Amino acid sequence: TNTSSNVRPSNTILCEYDMANNRLSSLVICRAKVAIVIEYCVVLSNKNMASFTTTYLGELRCSNIHETSGTEIFTDAPIDNQGKGSAFSPTDLCALSLTTCIITTMGIYAQLKDFEIPYISARTQKVMGSNPRRIIKIIGEINITLSNDASDREREGLLRIAHTCPVSKSLHPDIDQDIQIHFQ
Repeated sequence: TNTSSNVRPSNTILCEYDMANNRLSSLVICRAKVAIVIEYCVVLSNKNMASFTTTYLGELRCSNIHETSGTEIFTDAPIDNQGKGSAFSPTDLCALSLTTCIITTMGIYAQLKDFEIPYISARTQKVMGSNPRRIIKIIGEINITLSNDASDREREGLLRIAHTCPVSKSLHPDIDQDIQIHFQ
């Protein structure tokens, strides 16, 4: 353990994360006007972290790489905000993330409960507000085909997921999440 003293504002906590070695490298805790630096070797779990690389390509367009898989997607500003609309906008991806998270979580639930979902499709719409420009509503219509022997409990579990998936819980509470699920 290394310690050193510096003058800093009182009641300040600073952390430095060493990305190259995937660890919290130092923690600074300030009391009064003396800072104590404590070196840590805390390895954070990669299981709870994902990394992405974004490169601005010019003309309001970005390339985004999922570092684990190498998958690339492009984003473009929408036509109504000076872009070409040639790819998903960042807010499109935000809205779509809700729908895909719900469907993926439904798939996980079905695996855990040992039943099949033969087919799911969805349509997602995003409603933008202004002052400030932001998403004010996400409308998702999800159509699910289950086998004839699907239980009411399985259906209820799938319905519950619509507002409990990780993206739903991560979105700002001011965003209206209008999710409709139809069983066929």
